[in-house]
Amino acid sequence: MEQKKEPDCFQLISKKELESLSENRTQISYLKGETIFKQGAFAPHVLFIQSGLIKVYLQTGKSKVQNLWMARTGDFLAFSSVFGEKVYSCSAVALKDSELLMIDKESLAKLLKTNPEFGFRITSKNFKSEHHLLNLVASLSYKQMRGKLATSLIYLSSEPFTSENIFLYLSRQDIADFASISVESVIRFLKEFEKEGIVALDNKNISVVDPDRLRVISETG
Repeated sequence: MEQKKEPDCFQLISKKELESLSENRTQISYLKGETIFKQGAFAPHVLFIQSGLIKVYLQTGKSKVQNLWMARTGDFLAFSSVFGEKVYSCSAVALKDSELLMIDKESLAKLLKTNPEFGFRITSKNFKSEHHLLNLVASLSYKQMRGKLATSLIYLSSEPFTSENIFLYLSRQDIADFASISVESVIRFLKEFEKEGIVALDNKNISVVDPDRLRVISETG
């Protein structure tokens, strides 16, 4: 049987480091719709996505959700546990069948200290998620509903997700929870964007036809 290739980021570590890390990791399969971890639960591991698509969200009330970002193949989840976070600060659910590695956080922390190149690669990936979260906070703080939806559509149709049609995995409620507006508003504004020639709608699918105009709406709020 052909040996499975290690993910790109793990090719930066030595054979000895890989063997040590392999002793402290477990591969787990999740079906579409399965919860991967819950906000407030004990966080003993860092998770690495070998394949799949994960929605990360914040429970802001009894029945209120704020979607934060989409994690895909090659991304880490719950990385803050390496730096002392004892519980998950958010929740995650698989949007399609996914394969994840559960990695002992102490073993990963040791590797980050002893292998600067590996540490830099991982830190760079996590910076991109942090940058998106800062944009999200800004969007929720001052933008009108059209601007919030435009910002969310730009993110969900951005380069990391162009390899597959991400909107096929998202309901209108999911999009509403990214934009922090009602699902009724999402439906109404999507129809407006379609009439204005900014997007094309085909059942669940959303195609951004005029990204420049969508960006203007996002920037002006």
